[in-house]
Amino acid sequence: MIEVSNLGMRFPDKKLFSNVSIRFNVGNTYGVIGANGAGKSTLLKILSGQLEQTDGHIKVNPQNRISVLEQNHALYDDFTVTNSVIMGNKELYSLQVKKDEIYMNPDSTPEDYEKAAEMEEEFGAKGGWNAENDAQILLAGLGIDQKKWNVSMKDLKAGEKVKVLLAQALFGSPDILIMDEPTNHLDLKAIKWLENFLVDYDNLVIVVSHDSDFLDQICTHIVDIDFGGAKLFPGNYSFWKQSSALALELQQKSNQKLEEKKKKLEEFVARFSANASKSSQATSRKKALEKISIDDIKPSNRKYPYIRFNLNREPGKDILKVEDLSYTTPDGEILFQNLTFSIHRNEKIALIGPDDIAKTKLMEILIGKTKPTSGNVTWGTTITPDYFPNNNDEFFDNEEDIMEWISKWPLDNKIEENKDNADSRMRSFLGRMLFSGDSVFKKAKATSGGEKARLMFSRLMLRESNFILFDQPLDHLDTESIDSVIEGIKEYKSSTIFTTYNRALIKEVANVILEIKPNSSFIFRGDLEEYERKMNY
Repeated sequence: MIEVSNLGMRFPDKKLFSNVSIRFNVGNTYGVIGANGAGKSTLLKILSGQLEQTDGHIKVNPQNRISVLEQNHALYDDFTVTNSVIMGNKELYSLQVKKDEIYMNPDSTPEDYEKAAEMEEEFGAKGGWNAENDAQILLAGLGIDQKKWNVSMKDLKAGEKVKVLLAQALFGSPDILIMDEPTNHLDLKAIKWLENFLVDYDNLVIVVSHDSDFLDQICTHIVDIDFGGAKLFPGNYSFWKQSSALALELQQKSNQKLEEKKKKLEEFVARFSANASKSSQATSRKKALEKISIDDIKPSNRKYPYIRFNLNREPGKDILKVEDLSYTTPDGEILFQNLTFSIHRNEKIALIGPDDIAKTKLMEILIGKTKPTSGNVTWGTTITPDYFPNNNDEFFDNEEDIMEWISKWPLDNKIEENKDNADSRMRSFLGRMLFSGDSVFKKAKATSGGEKARLMFSRLMLRESNFILFDQPLDHLDTESIDSVIEGIKEYKSSTIFTTYNRALIKEVANVILEIKPNSSFIFRGDLEEYERKMNY
């Protein structure tokens, strides 16, 4: 258990939150949500002891072992994969190193060997004899090939390192597990494995994630950091979002009697509780919902950008045809080969695979930014494709302010000759994207990562192309913007192809899965649930 009393955190230039009092109980999984910059990651660092709070107190049983998902992917480059996982239990690994040093030292004395014997006993009591096997079970579950279990961490690809560090955090069943964005860079199979692992986990879990589907699957409670405070809600992300939206709707109905409002909230809780009993965290979540007081349901103060992609021209029957497409890097690495597929009208394709570079390279080839090693890409004659890159630096390399930056895009697309870039139209548009007042005169290149992403979405909306390629469109976005993007792509009346680590986007939008690998790629026409069933995830 972690007991937080009147917690506050402020920096010289900003106050994050104050007067936060929450009890995190064993057996529950808490999802921490909030806008970018609200203090989600800071809260995790305070709870784990990595950062000292400005105000308040935190009470943790000193006997409890806290495990934190490491964010520095290069920290263990000089260690083997298996040892890196075992290092998740620092005391255990320290014992292993100390006793091995004695055994390997030719000058060790009888007294040294006596100490080693004592350490052997403690090592065994802490589960040391099974440590290597336990570590490799986690590695196998996350999809790390057995051939790589004893190689150096520096020899792994970026996505593989993420999995090893995740296994490290999970190793040894820590009493308190704290993770910041654990699904980033994970493939679908690994995410599903992690969900199942956490659902069955008996100890305390606190996690920050922007993936609403992941939070729905694992969470018994939501901690919402908003407007300088933090509130605890029973249930998962969907319960928090829907209940707070209903509370806001009822709050705005001034003519409705209080008794009627309470009845509607009670009916909502009852319906959600019934559905929760069918979910993976059934027992604990249902119990939490049964204890909820209607007075605990508060309206959300969050603001959502309005993201919708209109079409300047209806697409014809022929969208895209790819034939025998291959790409090999200059140093001879095959990213994909002999890739052949077609995209039809209204197909929304999730592009998945173990190599982010391969997925991005395919996107660049499709949009014409990169030439393939071999093969052909043929767009339909009615199609005007547009692109949301995973790196948008080239779009923000000048001194334009936001108004100047956004005003050039309606005139950039030749099809848009009937649209204007008048200040009134641009201001109205930017307002829907949460840029208001004098903020529109801020230098575009000085905006945050999330603001740049919203501006890139604005660009796409103004151009109204009838096919859009999205490469990791949810990076840098807060939960509200992510929800809006998912809804916008879902409502898009044309075809699209996208990459993402976010299961919610794939689950809500995709009706086709395209998986690419160096030597085996295939297209599956069906949604995520059907795909996972076929692949036995």
